[in-house]
Amino acid sequence: MLMPKRTKYRRVHRGRMTGTVTRGNTVSYGQWGIQACEPAWITSNQIEAARVAMTRYTKRGGKVWIKIFPDKPVSKKALGSRMGSGKGAPEYWVAVVKTGKVMFEIGDVTEEVAQEALRLAMHKLPIKCKIVAKEETEDGGEQ
Repeated sequence: MLMPKRTKYRRVHRGRMTGTVTRGNTVSYGQWGIQACEPAWITSNQIEAARVAMTRYTKRGGKVWIKIFPDKPVSKKALGSRMGSGKGAPEYWVAVVKTGKVMFEIGDVTEEVAQEALRLAMHKLPIKCKIVAKEETEDGGEQ
């Protein structure tokens, strides 16, 4: 599973997921990607399941990029513990994904293989997603 090696603070606030992303909303490494259509917390287990689904379908051909990292700890109190006595211990790790974020990218495979691999990975995620392709002409490139 993905998780940070070290953290400065073990417990963090829940935070907000409103708004759309302005960075990380285009396909930058591969040719196709999965873009989030709604905000959510994506757990490290879900990221790993999507990665495994993509690499299994491509038979370890091509290249897969994971552009999100679960760096937010979600704490949970022990079952049956009474109210009070502080916040619980970290239970699992999540990546905060906002609307428009490209989460996974795939390249060096044919379009049909990439579309099916990304479709299988999208079924492992708890949010609505769409498959996006890399634009041939990038804005802001050299002229």
